[in-house]
Amino acid sequence: MTMEPNQASAAPAAIGPYSPSRWAGPFLFLSGRLGLEPASGELIGPGLEEQAAQAMRGLEAGLTAEGLTWAHVVKTLVFLTDMADFAQFNQVYASFFKDCPALPARSCVQVAALPKGARVEIEAVAYRQG
Repeated sequence: MTMEPNQASAAPAAIGPYSPSRWAGPFLFLSGRLGLEPASGELIGPGLEEQAAQAMRGLEAGLTAEGLTWAHVVKTLVFLTDMADFAQFNQVYASFFKDCPALPARSCVQVAALPKGARVEIEAVAYRQG
């Protein structure tokens, strides 16, 4: 298996010692994205919907930079600080996959806290057939 560094993307820079994404063979692993404004690195706002949409746009930027789309995503992992936000999150999440022939597998867990006081973090794994 070959492992390749990721290309630059329009997503905010990592806020720790990790890569925003990394190829391992045909799989692209996208690190968790918060609802951060790319330019400032600050949360887009306090609301779950706006943070979730921005986190998804951050993942989308990572996919696009690697020539992939939402249809390539095979697995996501969602971290919510309040499981009461689950239904509201699902509405935002589903809107990004509306044109995909199949939805990815997904896990969703509640966590005590997220960096920068975020309400949601989302990571993804994409597969490029080759």
